[in-house]
Parts: sequence; structure tokens; C-alpha cells
Amino acid sequence: MAITAGMVKELREMTGAGMMDCKKALTATEGNMDAAVDWLREKGLASAQKKAGRIAAEGIVDICATEDGHKAVAVEVNAETDFVAKNEKFRSYVADVAAQALKTTASDIEGFLEEKWEKDPSLTVKEALASQIAVIGENMNIRRFRQMEEQNGFIASYIHAGGKIGVLVDVETDVVNDAVKEMAKNVAMQAAALKPLYTSDAEVEPDYIEKEKAILMAQIQNDPKESQKPEKVIQGMIQGRINKELKEICLLDQVYVKAEDGKQSVGKYVEQVAKENNAKITIKGFVRFETGEGIEKKEENFAEEVAKQMAGK
Repeated sequence: MAITAGMVKELREMTGAGMMDCKKALTATEGNMDAAVDWLREKGLASAQKKAGRIAAEGIVDICATEDGHKAVAVEVNAETDFVAKNEKFRSYVADVAAQALKTTASDIEGFLEEKWEKDPSLTVKEALASQIAVIGENMNIRRFRQMEEQNGFIASYIHAGGKIGVLVDVETDVVNDAVKEMAKNVAMQAAALKPLYTSDAEVEPDYIEKEKAILMAQIQNDPKESQKPEKVIQGMIQGRINKELKEICLLDQVYVKAEDGKQSVGKYVEQVAKENNAKITIKGFVRFETGEGIEKKEENFAEEVAKQMAGK
């Protein structure tokens, strides 16, 4: 039976499900409207669509790694409330997402969502998510994942505050012992706490440096006292401020938070551990996910909401 646009529109109005999901349902049920409604309900898509407009900014970051430590993945799955984020059913589901993300060959979240769900191959990852939304009763979102692999060493990991922040660190090393593992965890904790943007200044894009220099130059020109200084002095001031900023945003250049003298950089700390263990160690990169970062949370104004209801709006 041919599935018409009118049929899709009718089913969408009945269920609130997405157009593509409605078309799939009608195709699967050969145009039987009642069966299509049941099909959507069984997959949790009808109720999931109704919740899709809600902002999901809470949730957790989870990490899954291979037994040999050569590969790991960090994932962020969001929910609407912190209450659900602490729910064991939700956390178990996120662990399943992380386990699948560790093995996925998808290069982005869209491709990952279209994969078959390993725990129930009759569903895609997206459909399994919709089913969870129906069960848990909140809008949820698999926001992102990032794999990291290191065959000549290991991937260190750290989860902070039960999943508020998750960090992976790529450690290339010819020695893997307790001391080196402890160093790697300390570096991961550093990344969690101080939120670096880059591993080292070698990663910083020239465009970023030029933009920062332009901003600093504008600040100096707007300061009557500073702008009168010789050009060579001004350029030295700008470079000094750039260097200071790089020490704050580059992981290996940051002051190591556990440094006894309060001065040792993370890079120097890694070198110290390498020397003490007769090892060659390189921190090649890191991943840092913080739950909800960049998501604009909806601010509820209950007084305003009550006033609107009383006014009949």
C-alpha cells in the first residue's frame, strides 16, 4: 500500500511523533493507522516526541575502556533533572551507551544514533533512546562521545563528582607501572579541575594568538597611560600577557595543583616521573567533558508562571 503525505500528517497529529518515524510506522504496518500508533508506542516514539521540546541539561558523563587500557571512550548523556541523573536505571543505560560507543565506527553522533542497538538489534540506538525516554519520563539526549586510542602506552581516565566531569588522557610511554599510572591519573584530575583548552602551546592555532593580540592591543590603545609607551615595550607587554594566558589554557604549561613549591608545571611533573622511572613519557592529548557545558538551561520563573495562569494567559 502506498503511504501518502496525508497519512503521515494524520499519524503525526495523532501521536506527536516525528514525520520520518510516522512514515516508518506506516510502512511497517502497511498503512494500518491503529497498528502504526501501536508501533510508535511500542518503540516509545510517540511519548518521546512530546518530551523533545524540554531542555535536557543535566545528566552524566561516563567512560568505558578496554581491559588492556589501549582504548577508551567518554560519552555525555543528558536528562532534564539531576534527580533522574542520579537514578540507577538512567546510569545503567548510560553505561550501556558508553559500552557501545567504545566499539562504534561512527564518526559522529548522527551516525551513532542510526546504528543497531547492541542490547536489542531490532532497534536503532535512537529508537532505544526513545524507549528509555518513555520509561523514565524525561527528555533525554545522547549528546556526544569521543574515542581515544594509544597502542604505545595507555589511556588514563578520571570521573569527577559521580559523572559531572569526565576526562581521558592519552599517555605514550615505554613503562607502565603504578607510579606512571598514578601520574596519569593526577594529570587527568588536573584537567578536570583547571579546564585547559589545549594540551600544549603547540596545539594553539595562530588565529587564536592573533585574535588575542588584537584584543590586547585595543585595550592598550584605549588606556592613555599605556598607549604612550614605545612600540617595542607595548609588543613586549602583549607577548608577556599572551605567555601568561597560554600557561593557564595549556595543560602541560599549567602550574601542577599538587606541586609542593607551587611553581612546578604539569609538564615538569611528567618529566620528573619519567626520570624517576627511567621512562619515556609523552602526554599526547586529552578529552574533557563537563555535563551540560554550553547548554542554555531554561530558567523557571514560578511567580511569573502563576501570574500568567491567574490572568488567564
